[in-house]
Amino acid sequence: MAHNVTLIPGDGVGPELVAATRRVLEAAGVEFNWDDQEAGAGVVERYGTPLPNHVLDSIRHNGVALKGPITTPVGSGFRSVNVALRKSLDLFACLRPCKLYPGARSRYDRVDIVIVRENMEDLYTGVEFEKGSTEAKDLIALMAGRGHQINEDSGISFRSISVTGTRRIVRFAFEYARAHGRKTVTAVHKANIMKHSDGLFLSTAREVAKDYPDVGFDDRIIDNLCMQLVQRPEEYDVLVLPNLYGDIVSDLCAGLIGGLGLAPGANIGEEAAVFESTHGSVPKYRGMNKANPMAMMLSGALMLHHLGEVTAADRLEMAIAAVIAEGRSVTYDMKPSRNDPGAVGTSQVADAVIEKLNA
Repeated sequence: MAHNVTLIPGDGVGPELVAATRRVLEAAGVEFNWDDQEAGAGVVERYGTPLPNHVLDSIRHNGVALKGPITTPVGSGFRSVNVALRKSLDLFACLRPCKLYPGARSRYDRVDIVIVRENMEDLYTGVEFEKGSTEAKDLIALMAGRGHQINEDSGISFRSISVTGTRRIVRFAFEYARAHGRKTVTAVHKANIMKHSDGLFLSTAREVAKDYPDVGFDDRIIDNLCMQLVQRPEEYDVLVLPNLYGDIVSDLCAGLIGGLGLAPGANIGEEAAVFESTHGSVPKYRGMNKANPMAMMLSGALMLHHLGEVTAADRLEMAIAAVIAEGRSVTYDMKPSRNDPGAVGTSQVADAVIEKLNA
């Protein structure tokens, strides 16, 4: 059976990465009905927005999308196209596996961590007041009346964490751990300082953990976690975090495994899921056949798992791992020297992965 999937090439290096990923997904033996859609800086002139409604409608209809990196155009009215996409489709869970493959450039021997990041709350809710605005002045005056002094020249961002949002993301983390044979979920917080937001996140996580006695549970303060990830990342399995911490820690973990070029991602909700690499659109490399497609390909493997094509997903991951282990047909960022003349381009990496799939 062919799967209906929305295909969004994106901006910058996105179209090259998506084309390479499409090739390897099809070579894995899975059939797709691709619904090609455009979004990003290139469509603003035509539609007046980088995220047209028909793109969202396509994802809602198909339930699954493979998306290249998208540039948020300056002056578009969007703080972030990616944030708008997540909010419009209620993609509350950001899934970012960080796995070290033999041959990747890393100082570590073993890293296999899954980041589960809450997408909808925390400091990324978008509730902000500009310095000097009426709203900022009113809020400063209100807080002064309650004994809290805020400098008059402050810009203000709201941070909110709810029981509802926390319960949903922690349950997602435990369900993922159970489905993939993971042993421990670690809740990450700063509850020792922010007792009514991070404290709520931690207490809710502890309550949810009681429903999963077959999966271990612990917690870490965010600053301590960052130190321990650098010192001994092999001790961690699944991390569940509020939005801002998850954003930062996922990039930290990408650094442990060789960089963003190997860091896949997915944004998942109850009705839809969008699969994409963690890195941005890197417009300076557009059309140069230079960018590393492996993060996008690994995101495609995540999509195959989501679609129930587990055998194909495992075959694709093994083929990518084999290319990494050989170290021959990889892009410049995976070579010992970034100026290595033996580095290959985006499309050549796809060729090498397909060769492994066909072996």
